[in-house]
Amino acid sequence: MALISYRNLTVSFGGPLLLDDVGITIDKKERICLLGRNGEGKSTLLRILSGQVKPDKGEVEKIPDLRVAKLDQEIPTGVEGTVFDLVARGLGSEADLLRDYNVAAQKLAENPDDESLITKVDHLQSELDRTDGWTLDYRIASVIDQVGLVADETFDTLSGGNKSRAMLAQALVSEPHLLILDEPTNHLDFAGIRWLEEFLRKADFATLFVSHDRAFLRTLSTRILELDRGKLTSWTCGYEKFLVRKAEFLAAEEKNNAVFDKKLAEEEVWIRKGIQARRTRNEGRVRALFKLREERADRRDQQGKVNLTAANQGQTSGRKVITVKDLDYAWDAQSIVKDFTATIWRGDKIGVVGLNGSGKSTLLQLLLKKLEPNTGTVEHGTKLEVAYFDQLKAQVREDLSVAENVAINGDTVEVNGNKKHILSYLRDFLFLPETARAPAKMLSGGERARLLLAKLFLQPANLLVMDEPTNDLDIETIELLEERLLDFQGTLLLVSHDRDFLDNVVTATLAMDGHGGITEYAGGCEDWLDQMTRPQEKVKPAPNPREKAEPVAPKKRKLLNKEREALKKLPKQIEQMEAERDQITASMQEPDYYRNAENDPLGDQQKLEGLENKILDAYETWEELEELSKK
Repeated sequence: MALISYRNLTVSFGGPLLLDDVGITIDKKERICLLGRNGEGKSTLLRILSGQVKPDKGEVEKIPDLRVAKLDQEIPTGVEGTVFDLVARGLGSEADLLRDYNVAAQKLAENPDDESLITKVDHLQSELDRTDGWTLDYRIASVIDQVGLVADETFDTLSGGNKSRAMLAQALVSEPHLLILDEPTNHLDFAGIRWLEEFLRKADFATLFVSHDRAFLRTLSTRILELDRGKLTSWTCGYEKFLVRKAEFLAAEEKNNAVFDKKLAEEEVWIRKGIQARRTRNEGRVRALFKLREERADRRDQQGKVNLTAANQGQTSGRKVITVKDLDYAWDAQSIVKDFTATIWRGDKIGVVGLNGSGKSTLLQLLLKKLEPNTGTVEHGTKLEVAYFDQLKAQVREDLSVAENVAINGDTVEVNGNKKHILSYLRDFLFLPETARAPAKMLSGGERARLLLAKLFLQPANLLVMDEPTNDLDIETIELLEERLLDFQGTLLLVSHDRDFLDNVVTATLAMDGHGGITEYAGGCEDWLDQMTRPQEKVKPAPNPREKAEPVAPKKRKLLNKEREALKKLPKQIEQMEAERDQITASMQEPDYYRNAENDPLGDQQKLEGLENKILDAYETWEELEELSKK
């Protein structure tokens, strides 16, 4: 039997149905990723499954005594007490009994002759004996140990990542059958994300989670649930196969809609011809046309994509953008940056990574001269124009409307020298006119992030500084932001915990160790992550100079004539093979491909594998010949 099943689930908050007569089933030990654009209703579905919200309609079946725990994406503020106290609250009334006993026993120790306290302690002790409540201390301590925290630490003093771990422990202490996670990686650093991946992979409960972190969901998910235009679709596959199958589905949907729209247009032309359309024998055709109109009115087209291409380009900066020499900065005796020297050149796209609390945002402030270093210098190049994306989204003024946040002094904005109405510009960022006129304080996290992007791309800039820009964005918007940043001709400084985002965008990475050390890596964050998680190798002792020296490797030879000729031809050959591969792939992705008996799926698949191997060999040969040509 499934843990929980819903049928005919329907929810609406006045607009289009968020959940339109959908069904959902969750089995034991499944790891399900819930995908959907911002505003589709993912958080509403999670609240329904956790019992926080009642649906308008729906039938539910679940196992007896089903325990569901939910971890929200926002970390609570003003929480008093220790980690132990916080986790104990996850047990509800069970923990209340143990806490009352501990308080009463403490008072009794101070007043041993108080008869009322003796009676109360005896009663609470018998209740704990009856309910086996004495094991609760052990359960709480065990869960805290599982998440790697210390029970007597004060919750408010923890880092954001450790607060997330404490909240996870609070959810786990009830021993749930189903754990629901809403953007669990938002406040975790790389080490925390990898720990959570491994923890959930070994868990014996089912997990339903919402995440925009593609590496996280690729590693963890065994099934994909997609919420799109009120419908919930189950894809029994991992994320990579989902992308392929979803593309095929959308292509088929687009084709069917085109056929439908063509038929509707033809019928509209027919009915306008006049009296002949109203003859008795044509009444059925008229009724069919009215039905087509109703179907078209009920059809919900896919939500549009954010348009990130319309952005103001700044003037070209000097070749040297930022020059750093012997930089030192410490905070309360903790070294954040120590002996850091670097030059950032025009066109560099630099990622800044490190564990929580290592000082990534502080480094950005130092590089922008918003903080004064203890020693060392930071020099800016000429013609520098900076646009800054704030991690906390503090640049959004909640006392203004969405439109006023972007265009404070009027109702038009300037994009690449052209005037554009603010409502039209905001529509590029998926804000409808009614949302654009609403107060900014009503926006969700994802909408606030899109609003900040709308402001950011209006500023003429040749240096973009972005601190965690992907938090709260949906995956499609993140991918579009990647494309925009790759096309950006200026310089980029980027802090992010999104591994795919960093690897796809940056050309170099600055890794902070939390003790002042900064190491530069070429490319994304994978090299740093591998080194961070790899066991430290023992340092080999220095060789004895009297010992026989290792033979020196022979110098590499130069290119032969035939190799030089092959080097010239290889790029064209690779291009031709890749074009053939792409043509076969596109053909196999056509919706009607498998229905056509003339196609040979097995043969085409084997041909694709052969081409991939040839392309890989060609690239390796090209790389070897290129290396030889430099000698």
